[in-house]
Amino acid sequence: QVQLVESGGGLVQAGDSLRLSCAASGRTFSGYTMGWFRQAPGKEREFVAAIRWSSSITCYADSVNGRFTIARDNAKNTVYLQMNSLKPEDTAVYYCTTSSRTLPTSKYEYDYWGQGTQVTVSS
Repeated sequence: QVQLVESGGGLVQAGDSLRLSCAASGRTFSGYTMGWFRQAPGKEREFVAAIRWSSSITCYADSVNGRFTIARDNAKNTVYLQMNSLKPEDTAVYYCTTSSRTLPTSKYEYDYWGQGTQVTVSS
C-alpha cells in the first residue's frame, strides 16, 4: 500500500521560506513522478511542481517558478518542496502525490495522494 505523508506546513509572513517534506513508502519510486499540488479554499486543486524520481528532471507551475524548488532524497525516500519568497496567494493545503506518467501537470494523472499540510502566508 502506497503511503505519502506530508509535513512542514505552518503560518509564515510574506517573504519567508518553508520546506515541505513528503515521506513516501509502499513501493519503489524509481521510474515514477512525484508531484506537489495545492488547493486554496473555494478553488480547484492546482499543479505546483513535479520531479522524476530516477532522473531528477523537474517542472514547475509558472506561478512558483524561480521561488519553489522540488527535490528528492533517495536514501530517505522523501520528496521536498522548498518554498522561498512566499506570498499570501501561496496560502493553501499542499498535497504530495505520485504518478506513473512522466511529469504530468493534471491532477487526474496522479493516483496516490497524501493527507495534505496547511501553508498560510500572512501579508
